[in-house]
This record gives sequence, C-alpha cells and structure tokens, in this order.
Amino acid sequence: MQAGIVQVTSLSPRQDGGRPPDGRRVAAANGMASGGSVLPDSGPPSGDGVVSGTGALPVLPALRELLPGGLQRGSVVAAGGWSLLCLALAAGASAAGSWCAIAGLPDLGVAAAADTGLDPGRLLLIADPGAGWPQLVASLLDGCDLVVLRPPSRPSAQVRRRLEAVTRRHGGVLVVAGDWAGAQCRVSVVRQEWTGIGAGHGRLRARRAQVVADGRGAAARPRARWLWLPGPDGAVTVVAAALGEPEISGGPAAGELGIGELGIGGLDVGGLERQGARSAG
Repeated sequence: MQAGIVQVTSLSPRQDGGRPPDGRRVAAANGMASGGSVLPDSGPPSGDGVVSGTGALPVLPALRELLPGGLQRGSVVAAGGWSLLCLALAAGASAAGSWCAIAGLPDLGVAAAADTGLDPGRLLLIADPGAGWPQLVASLLDGCDLVVLRPPSRPSAQVRRRLEAVTRRHGGVLVVAGDWAGAQCRVSVVRQEWTGIGAGHGRLRARRAQVVADGRGAAARPRARWLWLPGPDGAVTVVAAALGEPEISGGPAAGELGIGELGIGGLDVGGLERQGARSAG
C-alpha cells in the first residue's frame, strides 16, 4: 500500500532568482512506502557511500566557538528536543545560500525561523512527514544541503543506518530534533534562564542558555558557551562577557524554570518555546 505525497511548502521559492531543488527529488516521496522503507526503488546505499562535496556547512557566528569546523557534510547532528536550537544550527547554511528543509515541526513559526537567520526563500516546510518519513527524508537529502527532522516515531537501527548512508552519499547534513544513536555531533541546552518577568509580572522576552557541543572524532572535546537563544530581537547571539555567566547552578534543570524568589518552577520550557514559535508564525 502506497502513501500519498505529503504537503511540501516552499516559501517564496524564486524570490532571489535562486534555483530550487530538483522537483524530481522531492516528488520521489510520492512512491514512499507506508512501512517506512528507504529508497525501495534504487536499492540500499552501498558501503559508506560517496560524499558529493567536501568541507562543511557554515554556522552562525554565535556557534563558531562551539562548532569551529562548521557542520561537517555527510554527518548527523542530534539537538535533543530543542526546536529553536535546531533552527539556529540550520541558519548559517541557509544564510550562505543553501537550501534547507524542515520536517516534523508543525508548530514552527516562519517569523521565528527568519529571526534566527534562516532564509524563507530557500526553505521547504513539511509539517507532517507521515508514516513513510524515512523515504521523504531521503528524498529531501537528495535535493537540500541540510534537513532538520523531528522523527514522528523512534527509528529502528536499520532506518538510522540507511539514512546516515544517504546523508554521506549526498554530502548533506541531517539535524535531528531528538535523539539519534549514530550522531557524529550532539548539541544540547544544559542550563537556561528566561528574562522579562521582573518582580513576578511581565512577558518572557529572551533566554540565556548554556549550550554544550560534543561528539566523535574532531568534535570529541566538549565545548560550552552561553548564548541568547533567543535574544530580545529573536536573534541567536553570544552572551556579552560583561554580563557574566548566569548563576543558575543548582537551580532548575533544563526543562524547568525558576523565577526570582517566587518559587515558580516546573514550567514546561519546551512548551513555552513552541508557543513562542507558534505566535511568531
């Protein structure tokens, strides 16, 4: 039984005269199997694959100390459940002219994506990749330099290996909003604090977050930096040295929020992030 094509939205695809991805590549999702097999018509990717292109995709200036070599082509980057962090990881390549696709983030706000640096004119959005998402992601990797994915279901080891092979073969980067056992690099928020509440009232306006990057090979040594994620203007920047590192050690863990001395904790920060992205969209 074949699944129908999911809706793929290209935002202002030709506004700057750039060439969108080959329609055949995304349209290949028409034939994706509902069972989630990858590339059923062309057979499994062979061996380690051949990376089409060398080097790395650029990252935002705020992320250069965390990822000094950029995002290595042919690699998988796991960013946990942090949607905004995933957008920040994609923004450098997008601003440099790469086509990017985002699949499985239905609450994504386009304005929030643009604030982080993503170019809406080179962005494909797939809100619901459906049951055949592995085939869809493989097709997107064939046509885009970078794909951000939140898998709708936990991938099997076989699906992971085959998508990793597709990523290597096309020389792209797969950024996963979630866990991925074979990821070459992992980037995560380990501590955070929101600003704007004041003395128990006001609006959340910005978040300072301690972001850690580690992985395998050249990325094996962990690096940590404090970032505005996002800043008051929605952009992702380095926290100025004059502000110092927020003293939040021993406070709420990532995913919780303590405000002043009011004892307000346990707020769903992931939900706040999604709500903010939805409002910005």
